[in-house]
Amino acid sequence: MDLPQLGTNLLNRVPPRLLSAAERYLKSVPLLRNRLEKETDSMLAGLEGDLKPYRGQLPTFATLPTQGLSHEQVLGEMSQMKEKEEHRWKDGLVSGAVYHGDSEHIDFLNRVYALNSQSNPLHADLWPSATKFEAEVVAMTAHMLGATEANAGRPPEQHICGALSSGGTESIMLAMKTYRDWARETKGITRPEMVAPSTAHTAFDKAAHYFGIKMVRVPVGPDYRADVKATRKALNRNTIVIIGSAPSFPHGTIDPIEELSELARKRRIGFHTDACLGGFVLPWARKLGYPVPEFDFRLPGVTSMSADTHKFGYAAKGTSVVLYRGTALRSHQYFTATEWPGGIYFSPTFSGSRPGALIAAAWASLVSTGEEGYLDATRRILETADAIKRGIRAIPGLHVLGEPLFVIAFGSDIVDIYKVMERMSARGWSLNGLHKPAAVHICVTQRHTQPGVAERFLEDLRAAVEHVRANPGEKGTMAPVYGMAGTVPFRGILSDLLKKYMDLLYKV
Repeated sequence: MDLPQLGTNLLNRVPPRLLSAAERYLKSVPLLRNRLEKETDSMLAGLEGDLKPYRGQLPTFATLPTQGLSHEQVLGEMSQMKEKEEHRWKDGLVSGAVYHGDSEHIDFLNRVYALNSQSNPLHADLWPSATKFEAEVVAMTAHMLGATEANAGRPPEQHICGALSSGGTESIMLAMKTYRDWARETKGITRPEMVAPSTAHTAFDKAAHYFGIKMVRVPVGPDYRADVKATRKALNRNTIVIIGSAPSFPHGTIDPIEELSELARKRRIGFHTDACLGGFVLPWARKLGYPVPEFDFRLPGVTSMSADTHKFGYAAKGTSVVLYRGTALRSHQYFTATEWPGGIYFSPTFSGSRPGALIAAAWASLVSTGEEGYLDATRRILETADAIKRGIRAIPGLHVLGEPLFVIAFGSDIVDIYKVMERMSARGWSLNGLHKPAAVHICVTQRHTQPGVAERFLEDLRAAVEHVRANPGEKGTMAPVYGMAGTVPFRGILSDLLKKYMDLLYKV
C-alpha cells in the first residue's frame, strides 16, 4: 500500500466529529482555503467547455430580447441542439437516461402531449380526463405490483392505492414525508429515523434532509444486498420505516425484501420498496422465468412502493407512481388548507399545478404497450444484459459486482476503472461512475437491444482496458474527480466542489 492510500485509510478511521472539526480548521486558514478554491476552480474550468458547447455557436439570452423571435427561429435553434445531442442515446451509447427511444413511440407520446398540453389536474372540474388518466395509471401499476393478491378479502379502504409524482425522487420523498406524519400522529414519534442500506438511492437522504428524519445507513453484504442482521440492530423506538431496493441503483442487485419487510411488519412500522428502476421490469422478468425474489405487495410487510413510469414504463419524463397499502396511510401524503382567504385548497403531492399532458402520456404509454409489449421489451433487455455480463467477465482484469439482472456494475483490481470509464467516454459512451467500491455501471435499456450495440460496447470496453493498462500514467479529466470522491475524508470539501459544479450549470 502506498503512503497516500495509507493516510486515507487512517483518516477514514478517525471519528466523524474530529474530521469535521479538522475540516473547519483547514477551511478557516486563508492560505489553505485559497489553495482549495484554486484547485477546485481549475478542475471545473476544464469541464466548462463540455457543459457549455453552444457558446459562440448559437445566440445567448441573459435578458429578454426586445422583440420576440419568430417561431421558425426558435424551432430552428432547438432543432440544431437536438441534432447534436440525440445521436448518442439513439445509438445506444448511454447508460439508462432514455429507456425506449423508438421514433414511432416518441412521436406518439408527443401527439398525446399536444392533445393535453393545457390540462391540469388541479382543476379537476375542467379536466376530468386528467384525473381519469392518473387514477388508471395508479391502478394498472398497483395491479402489476401485487395489488390483486394484497387486496383479496380486504375492505376497499385497505386496498393498494397511490398517486403520480414528477419522478422517482418525488415519489420517495412523498413516501418518507407520509411516514413521518403517520408516525407522529399514530405513535407520537417526534424524532423519526429511517433505516436504509448504504446502496439505497440518495433521494432518501434528500428526504431525510428536507423533512427532519434521521438517516441510519447500514452496510451491505459481499453480494451488495442489504444486511438483514445489521438492519435489525439499527432499529429502535424512533424508527418509522425500513428501506429496500428492487434493484439498487449502484449495483442492480435486489435487497432481501421479504426478510426486511418482515422486520418492519413485526415492529408495526413502514417498509418501502424502492422499485423506481425495477418496477416495470421485475414483474415481467418473473413471468419470463428469471429468478426474481418477492419484492412487492404480495409481501404483507411491504407498505409502500415507488415505480417510475418514465423509466421502463416508457412514458415521457417525468412521471412516477408512489403506492401505499391503504388510504389511511396515503392520507398523510395529502395537504389541505381550510382557512385561506383564497378558498379551500388541497393537493395530493408537492406540486399544486401539475402537467396533465405528462400524466396523459404515462397513461398512453401503458395502455399502448400492454402486457405483451412489456414482456417482449423485458425479454430483449435481459437477453442483452446477459450477453454484456458474459462479455465483461471474459475481459481480463474486470469483474461484475454481485448478481445483477439489467443494471450491471463492474470494477477492477488491476486497472483504474475511472480511467477506463474516461476512455469509454472518448469512444462516445456515457456510463455511470460509482464509488465505495470504485466501479462503473451500465443500465441496459431498449436502446442497447439494437443489433450490434452490445458487441460494440464490449469491443470498446476491451480496447479501453488495454489502453489504460498500457498507459497507467495518464491522468484524464474526470477520473481525478471520481477518485477524489472515493477517497477524500473531508466530505464538506467534496460537497463544496459539487455546489460549484451546480453553479457552473447556471452560468449563461
